[in-house]
Amino acid sequence: MAFTPPTAEQLGLYLGLEEIQGDRADLLVSTATSLCQTIVTPLPEGAEAVVLSVAGRAYVNPQQVSYETIGPMSVQRPSGSGGLYLTKADKSALKSLAGRGGAFTVDPTPASADPSASWPIDDAVFVEDFEAGWGFP
Repeated sequence: MAFTPPTAEQLGLYLGLEEIQGDRADLLVSTATSLCQTIVTPLPEGAEAVVLSVAGRAYVNPQQVSYETIGPMSVQRPSGSGGLYLTKADKSALKSLAGRGGAFTVDPTPASADPSASWPIDDAVFVEDFEAGWGFP
């Protein structure tokens, strides 16, 4: 199954809003999708959660307001909590969903490699210097 961009209704459900501005939500979802594609192309299945997170941040706080007072109520948001951007966690999640971003090992040893010594041990003149148990007579 391939990535399917979330709808405006899904963004409304994600944010817990009963009503959502459809055109604005569609714009944010499509822009968030494009932003996510700068990290991984094509977007993998499951990237919908990251797209919703990015679009949701921008929908609820488009001006990146960090402190707001209206009458007796005041709200302080963390800096960088609005606008359309990818966090380090978003980028990591996209890479992980695409099967990238983890540690890996590359073994450069050819399959035909022989684990035995590459020089003639029998001709060594210092064999008697080795202790018993090292594979030498």
